[in-house]
Amino acid sequence: MFYGKNPQCNVSDAVRGLSSPRLIVFTCSEDGFDKAVADIEKAYPGVPSIGCIGMGYDSAIQEKGVSVMAFSEGVTVATGVLEGVSTMPARHIARLEKDLEKVRPGKDNTAIIDFCTGNDAAVLTTLRGLVDKYNLQVMGATGDAGKVSCNGKIYNDGMVYAVVRNEGGKVKTYKENIYVPKDNTQLIASKTDKSKYYLGELNGRSAKQVYMELTHTSSDKEIIAQTFKNPLGKMIGNDVCIMSIKDVAGSGLILYRQANDSDILTLLEMRDPMEVAQTTVDKIKADFHHISGIYSVNCIFRYLVLKERGELNGYLSKIASLGTSCGLIGFGEHYNAQFVNQTMTCVVFE
Repeated sequence: MFYGKNPQCNVSDAVRGLSSPRLIVFTCSEDGFDKAVADIEKAYPGVPSIGCIGMGYDSAIQEKGVSVMAFSEGVTVATGVLEGVSTMPARHIARLEKDLEKVRPGKDNTAIIDFCTGNDAAVLTTLRGLVDKYNLQVMGATGDAGKVSCNGKIYNDGMVYAVVRNEGGKVKTYKENIYVPKDNTQLIASKTDKSKYYLGELNGRSAKQVYMELTHTSSDKEIIAQTFKNPLGKMIGNDVCIMSIKDVAGSGLILYRQANDSDILTLLEMRDPMEVAQTTVDKIKADFHHISGIYSVNCIFRYLVLKERGELNGYLSKIASLGTSCGLIGFGEHYNAQFVNQTMTCVVFE
């Protein structure tokens, strides 16, 4: 796996030393994105590529500029786009199935890397049938500023994807969560509005008031800040689906994920991120004897928390201790057929 970057969005400098790529995956600052798309297509005409707007990283964060990841050998690739995902993400799903047939995915050796402009939950639900049919693994993200690119073309309402079959070994996706239930208090959701991600009541009372009592906050501003430490969560078996708070609306809350009437939620608290990262590293080491590369997404909330704690580059370096590691800061993360939040997802290539 190749990784290059440039803080001034200079593509020619970022790809210095990259020859004969089989796939290019890149992120770029908003002000340089359109030019980066054109420059990559000009430098590597016909080479499959996907891109989005966002911050990139390897063992350290790059908040401005362009970051480029590429495979030069050992993979079979197909790239494509599902357009109109805000209204009808299933309309072009036959394109993805055709690309899957072209790549001929095998069990445990094929993954989809994707970037989306929005409506992620519906997009991933659309993918679920193919994920199950072909035993696929998926990781990706919502990019910033409503733009993604595929093969040199920019889309404002779409999901771009790269189907990658590893010819030299397995691939595996992982999800890392730094939040756990605080005290297992059960909170039953009601008066929800799915279209607005609105949560009106918890246990028959104002959702805002209940959250303020549980977290000892006293204002709307404090609620928004507190969600970094204490998001809400929905328990699914032993797994936690994080439902962080985006805003306050009257006596209710606007979440980053859809809540439904009768959902059972709980209050979460943050564990030590560096201890969690070490657990992730140990798990990946146990699964892989040799790693050729890791591509990951860290939620913007995790970026803000780790940066405030002074641990961001330390965290990225810990993951990079496994081998070539790179990724982006996303606004919603994809893990197989799940749309997750405040999470790190990654795909590891043997």
